[in-house]
Amino acid sequence: MQYGICNLSIVPLRFEPKDTSELVSQVLYGEHFKVIEKRKKWSRIRLAFDSYEGWIDNKQYRDISKEEYVIFDNKTPNLTADLVDFVSCEKDQLIPIPLGSSLIALDFFKHTFEGQNITKELPKKNLIETALLFLNAPYLWGGRTNFGIDCSGFTQMVYKLNGYRLLRDASLQATQGEPLSFIEEGEPGDLAFFDNDEGIITHVGIIMKENYIIHAHGKVRIDRLDHTGIFNTDTKRYSHQLRVIKKII
Repeated sequence: MQYGICNLSIVPLRFEPKDTSELVSQVLYGEHFKVIEKRKKWSRIRLAFDSYEGWIDNKQYRDISKEEYVIFDNKTPNLTADLVDFVSCEKDQLIPIPLGSSLIALDFFKHTFEGQNITKELPKKNLIETALLFLNAPYLWGGRTNFGIDCSGFTQMVYKLNGYRLLRDASLQATQGEPLSFIEEGEPGDLAFFDNDEGIITHVGIIMKENYIIHAHGKVRIDRLDHTGIFNTDTKRYSHQLRVIKKII
């Protein structure tokens, strides 16, 4: 088994080992992983944070040892707290890094960081405040940043920034937490899941006060939520049908 860590700001994780393949997620600065298959130009990796798998360009990460992987795995999470920040590297060059990047490998990279960071688990009430940082971020399938994000990437990053782990896809996140029987039982920060006509969960959002929901649909936006689903305040019609509400914390 080989191991690696992302030393760039935002690296695409793809479905197949080629540049034209579907973007399934993104690897952010400082996130480490196992390399489960290595080819000449591409590696299939499994992220330590959520066990998500995909293909990454070999030129876009650094190799680490098993011992270094274990050290990073056992370190207290240390995440950037601003929408965009920078680390300084050799020759006074700067690398821009997005919100939620990991700072656990600064010494390994010989990088320095002077911005705001998050190192502890935050109370549930902080989830909505964090979610609002992503408001109006454009929708991007596979995205995890303010410059492009999908529905489950949005919920995962909001929870990550508050010290909690969610799996990557909406259908996977729906396997976590405690289901609630009625929408009235939901609290701000709980997750609402939505399915398609085949009954497959394809969408997720974060419940807010007074029957509102914040979710990524075209952009990160706030809409109304009721027993039927999400009522889009722009189109004046339902965009998603409610399947289940889950209390994660």
